[in-house]
Amino acid sequence: MVYLEKFVLPDEEKEYEIARRRRIENGGSGDFGYLENGYPCALFGPKELSELDFETVTILYGGNGSGKSTLLNLIGERLGLARSAPCNRSELFTPFAMACRVRAGLDEEGDPLPIPEKSAVITSDDVFEYMLALRAFNAEVADNLEEGKRDYAALKFGSNIRFTGMDDYEDFRLQVLSRRKSVSRRKFLQQTAGREVPPGSNGETAVEYFETHLQNDTLYCLDEPENSLSPRTQQALLSVLERKSRYCGCQLILATHSPFFLAMPGAKIYDLDARPVRPRKWWELENPRVFFEFFYAHRDLFLKGGEED
Repeated sequence: MVYLEKFVLPDEEKEYEIARRRRIENGGSGDFGYLENGYPCALFGPKELSELDFETVTILYGGNGSGKSTLLNLIGERLGLARSAPCNRSELFTPFAMACRVRAGLDEEGDPLPIPEKSAVITSDDVFEYMLALRAFNAEVADNLEEGKRDYAALKFGSNIRFTGMDDYEDFRLQVLSRRKSVSRRKFLQQTAGREVPPGSNGETAVEYFETHLQNDTLYCLDEPENSLSPRTQQALLSVLERKSRYCGCQLILATHSPFFLAMPGAKIYDLDARPVRPRKWWELENPRVFFEFFYAHRDLFLKGGEED
């Protein structure tokens, strides 16, 4: 599914006008006003990048500072996508984003597709926050369990609580619950303290995050989802993303360095390190070739089980 088909960046003349207008707003006159930060103007012109055409999966590849995260953030800003983690901004960021032009994909009848309501920008910070929230939840449940163990004995075997008004309701309810024959101490604690989320590794939790948060028929901009994941876990996450894009109606726009994600079947890859920026095959890119050259140089160790000299 393609909800966003084309994204057109402002040309040099439009960038100049955006900056000029801001200088005037800052108290200057035309070219003579001050501008604290020109970002993201003049970032993509030198790369000869004027527009992007999207497929169901589109990947923005490039080194640090190449502009791939900036492009994701501009797309998110222009489309009004939900996001939790803040992004790099400047006084020109929003005017620049609003000056970008977009063209929607078409449905089977040839009508423009609306951007799905729950579309979002997801960054590695969102995944880390999810991990921290799970740990905090489990810690709270653990505290509640300790308190609940102490309360259980007092409620079950202590003196009867007199119900004289709504102020006594909660204590009375818990005592009734503790004295039911069908309710063991374990069930009592589960109902009153809650249940811990089974702990997994950071990688497993990251995969679970994407599995549960990526909804069907939605557009997602994913900023380096491979961060802190082992190669095997990256492959597990890749399986999730392939399924969501192939069978669940999701359009994915990724910024990534990972050879595993770059090799995703059918993905269109823009090389932001190239001049001009252009689509390329994953095996032509520097990152995969560096890995290939390293392992090829040590191929005998893998193929023959040899030892290093």
